[in-house]
Amino acid sequence: MTRRTKADRSRERTRGELASKGWTAIVVGALMLAVVPLLMRGPIASAFGQALQPLGWIALTVGTLLLALHHLTRCESSAPRLNGASNAAPAPEESRSNSHQQQGWSPAVLAAIEWRRFEALCEAFYAQAGLATRSQSHGADDGVDIWIQSRHMDEPRIVQCKHWNRRPVGVKEIREFRGVMASHRLQHGTYVTSSTFTADALAFAKANRIEVQDGAELLKLIGQRTPEQQAALLAVAYEGEYWRPTCASCGIKMVERKRGRDRHAFWGCSNYPKCRTSMAMAGGQQTAA
Repeated sequence: MTRRTKADRSRERTRGELASKGWTAIVVGALMLAVVPLLMRGPIASAFGQALQPLGWIALTVGTLLLALHHLTRCESSAPRLNGASNAAPAPEESRSNSHQQQGWSPAVLAAIEWRRFEALCEAFYAQAGLATRSQSHGADDGVDIWIQSRHMDEPRIVQCKHWNRRPVGVKEIREFRGVMASHRLQHGTYVTSSTFTADALAFAKANRIEVQDGAELLKLIGQRTPEQQAALLAVAYEGEYWRPTCASCGIKMVERKRGRDRHAFWGCSNYPKCRTSMAMAGGQQTAA
């Protein structure tokens, strides 16, 4: 689930207080104007009831103003926020809300999240199993997304995460990962993808002591965790703008841009032109160009 910021929670509390105080003032005003005079008997009591009427009208007025203010702040909070980038058009995905999020684990979750959320999910998954994990959010990683280690391992193990939605991971990618293992003088490694593996990739992995986990296997393993653990992993997957890709070079969220010649939309780094990392917006995989 998407985490709310401290400012969001503060605004919610303020709106709640406005509504509570508004209704309280209206109820008090109604009592002063309608109920109290009926209970007053005798000249003195009747005079006291008459004296309360101006206060009752004041209470009704204050209550109405507070409820109106509550309504205005609620409308303001639900209005779409403008993107801060002056040369980036608002992405249509910004209209996403919690209603688009899955309540439980399914292939739709893996398809909806961006590549950095997928890596964070994998790291949280291994951490739940009691493994010590280490990763970095951006920059050159030398082909290693996550380092994992436990007291039962003779050596640390490296994990490569590939967030592809349709294209299967082929033997070329597995061969490159085997080269990374060799450069670190490691005998074992793990390759995880949200997609699938080709037959030759699986054969090469098996022959070179590379453990592979495709999207279906990952979902199966998550399904074996406790409900609390599954909910925690879902929160990691849906954290923040889970759908907006992260720049692999800068570690910041990318923005929607359009090519000048054909107005074709794509994801570009917010630090452009200092960083020229780009990414296709639709179809295939979500990997940095």
